[in-house]
Amino acid sequence: MKGLKKIIETSTADSRLAVKRKTKKDKVAKDPNKPKRPATAFFIFMETFRAEFRENNPGNANQSFGTVAKAGGEKWKSMSQAEKASYVAKAEQRKKEYEKKMQTYEREQAGSNDEGSGNSKSEVYDAVKGKDDEDDA
Repeated sequence: MKGLKKIIETSTADSRLAVKRKTKKDKVAKDPNKPKRPATAFFIFMETFRAEFRENNPGNANQSFGTVAKAGGEKWKSMSQAEKASYVAKAEQRKKEYEKKMQTYEREQAGSNDEGSGNSKSEVYDAVKGKDDEDDA
């Protein structure tokens, strides 16, 4: 019985079984300049629905978030595709704007990482390759 106890104690203390917890140092800092993702059609609908719901139910001034969200979800499910079309169109518009902002953001990030040469990576590669070819000749 003593031998079994030693096996159990050593196996539970095995470092491979230890769970590594993330610390604040492990988290990657978010870039505050990065554009925020666009809202979906449902969330655009909820922006207007919240105001309407509170307007139509003035006696319940302290409506909890859950009750408003539940009512909005039920209404969204009951809406036809034609009724949802305006919200879907707004979502598409916001998505296009987001994609443009992301392209600009990514260009700025690539520009700050590029060492100020003004050339794209392929141009730099071609220039280096051309120098190597001249050295071989």
